[in-house]
Order: sequence, then C-alpha cells, then structure tokens
Amino acid sequence: QVQLVESGGGLVQAGGSLSVSCAASGIIFSINRLGWYRQTPGKQRELVASINRAGITNYAESVKGRFTISRDNAKNTVYLQMNSLKPEDTAVYYCNALMLSGVPVWGQGTQVTVSS
Repeated sequence: QVQLVESGGGLVQAGGSLSVSCAASGIIFSINRLGWYRQTPGKQRELVASINRAGITNYAESVKGRFTISRDNAKNTVYLQMNSLKPEDTAVYYCNALMLSGVPVWGQGTQVTVSS
C-alpha cells in the first residue's frame, strides 16, 4: 500500500505563487507515476500535471508555462510549483499515485484559492 500526505496550498491573490507538496510512504517502488489533479464543485477531477518514473512530465494546456511539477526521490515527495495563478486555478488539489498495477491512490486534497 501507498499513502499520500499533501501539504501547502492556501489563499493567494491573482498573479501570485503557491506550492503544494505530497509525501509518499509505503511501497514506493510500486509507484509508476505521480501527479496532481484538481477539482471544483460540480466538475470532474482533471489532471494538472504528472511525472513518471523516468522524470518525464506532462501538463494540462491551461497550466503550461505557469506550473512546474518535480519530484525528490530521496524524500519520496512530489511538488507542484504554481506561478502566475489565476482565479480559475481555484480548486481542491489532489495528489495521485498511479501504481504499476494500474490502481490509483489519492491524497486527501488541499484547497488552493486564488482571489481576483
């Protein structure tokens, strides 16, 4: 089993920056990909960014050039640095681990609010 614990997030004005982090514990070697999703009320959870075991990253078009995902393998932690934040980035951000088996594991979520 893998457990994910998120931290960071909060309230920021438009144009500002925030970062969120996610520490993984448990059977780390069975994680294929780590990523961040976000969800707003009434909408489906959407992928924001991901990074796989080879370090290859993938971003949603809406955050390209503004968000950066990175991972520290020594700390089993994945980070999401969010710059030039917009009110439409307001959401609950969830850390996700996609296991080699194909099973997804989710963190508890952390609120990011961008005021205009």
